[in-house]
Amino acid sequence: MPTIKVVDITPQSLSGETGLDSEPSVAVNAAQPNELVATAFTPDPMGGPLAPVYVSTDGGDTWVLNSVLPGNNPRSGTGDISVGFALQGGTLYTGILNGQSSALQILRAPDATSADPMTVLVERPREDQPWVVADTVTGNGGATDRVYVGNNDAAKEPRPATVDVSGNAATDPAPAGFVPVQVDRRPNVVHDGPPIRIAVHPDDTVYAAFESWTNFDQTSLVVTFDVVVTRDDKGALGADPFQALKDSADSEVGQRVVSGRTVVFNTQAASLGQERTGADLSIAVDPTNSANVYIAWCDNLGGRAPTDYVLHVQHSTDHGQSWAEARGDLVNGKNPSLAVNSDGLVGLVYQQLSDNQWTTALELTSDVWQTVDKQVLHQAPGDVPPSGGALPYLGDYIRLITVGPDFYGIFAGNNTPDNANFPVGVTYQRNANFTTHQLLNTDGVTPVDPSIDPFFFHRAAA
Repeated sequence: MPTIKVVDITPQSLSGETGLDSEPSVAVNAAQPNELVATAFTPDPMGGPLAPVYVSTDGGDTWVLNSVLPGNNPRSGTGDISVGFALQGGTLYTGILNGQSSALQILRAPDATSADPMTVLVERPREDQPWVVADTVTGNGGATDRVYVGNNDAAKEPRPATVDVSGNAATDPAPAGFVPVQVDRRPNVVHDGPPIRIAVHPDDTVYAAFESWTNFDQTSLVVTFDVVVTRDDKGALGADPFQALKDSADSEVGQRVVSGRTVVFNTQAASLGQERTGADLSIAVDPTNSANVYIAWCDNLGGRAPTDYVLHVQHSTDHGQSWAEARGDLVNGKNPSLAVNSDGLVGLVYQQLSDNQWTTALELTSDVWQTVDKQVLHQAPGDVPPSGGALPYLGDYIRLITVGPDFYGIFAGNNTPDNANFPVGVTYQRNANFTTHQLLNTDGVTPVDPSIDPFFFHRAAA
């Protein structure tokens, strides 16, 4: 029978910390699945120059901090960050916004457990939300790492959705073959949203999804946007990549999944409980069939009230050319992340605010949501801890990935040690008393206030 474990990955040595360690990412070494790397807005606890990642070598049961990222920020470690392992060889790739300079950096480490600083392969100013997907391709007697880093290029107009692509990232010196590719080529674009999401299939099909803004009212902060999917059928390594999919209505590059959606894009203040809205997007491809692809996003359906914030999921069976509803709309849902395992089982993890309570849930379906196995991973009051105005609160994204039939993921949430908050169970590393529902400092006695921690989860197939 499948099993699910949930782990608060904050190490015991950080039992006294009370930060908003939000916006997490996770990667699994497919060649050695007991080796995992996770990230969040976590500064170096010693205040050093390097920011940390979390590393586990026992399948996610225990975690340690490894400070290997350039530009530690004393409040958050890095700006945005995501990670991905190559499918073979164990090389780790990381995309960050440097915590000191805010520049985009694409990093490489041959060994995720090494204390050596990661190698900087690419550095560019004025980027947003790097998103790493790594692959390994075998042929001609060898294997090469293909790495894709989605990012929002704020140094250009109209701040286009971009994917940095390398066909041989593991061994080449910097920039390791990385070339930035502008994937939004549609006319009448005023801006692109921060999330650029990527899905890669073993047959060299690569999808890139983004939100193309057609209007932005800077007074009301209402954005009008299209959800667009582009595709490349040769690993995005040809002369002019991501042009295989043309819109069925206007023949422009990229198929619009929906058009004319609106959202309150509020980067300065909360608009859904203590969290901001406006940058939720995910895409996943079925590893058994590259024509079978899923997408999720959130919008306001034309409204301004928080109860109008809605999560949508659609499905394509023809390589992204046409789309249909896969799952019913979810009011006040955000942070969707999709993944499909080696059996074609679709997973969706999301966070939902209802009655002032955040719930993180994992849904699994083999028949496009006609039947669903839903597991609540976490639930806790939406106003604990108070954000103090700091954003993000839970973060602009969480992550779900697969290795074979297994699902791995990470989310951020309230860390009050209460078994009622974790319906499938939980393990803490940091000191906590589950009887009194009290966090404890490193001395095991002094009370510590609740905060936001990253939680790893693993749904094992057997």
